[in-house]
Amino acid sequence: MILIAAISSCTTLKKFSSVPEEEELYITRKYVGAFVEYRQTGPEDMNGPNIIWIKTSLESIYGKISAQGKKCDFREGDRLYIRRTFYNPGVVSGYWIYHIENDSSVSYRATEFQHDRQVLIDTWF
Repeated sequence: MILIAAISSCTTLKKFSSVPEEEELYITRKYVGAFVEYRQTGPEDMNGPNIIWIKTSLESIYGKISAQGKKCDFREGDRLYIRRTFYNPGVVSGYWIYHIENDSSVSYRATEFQHDRQVLIDTWF
């Protein structure tokens, strides 16, 4: 009986949690190029968001980046980054939120699906 207790106390248990562990390294900000220009499109239906399509100097890699907004306050040449933040509203689960931002205070929430390249934004990390 003592042998079984000793063996079971020495085994490692894997955590089953969607919350990132504090010791793990996560890339939370990624450079996506210098701002070139943008265009805006209205919602597809009454409940849909306005989308801005942001062109950067690295368009050949990322394509146009789609984010929510009616206008874009980035200036030509601004260094742009995609920032991801882990949001955990409860104990059990959480998810990433993505924003495109410059070095100052301008930021827009990126859409989860990047329509230009037909990929999910989380694949960029």
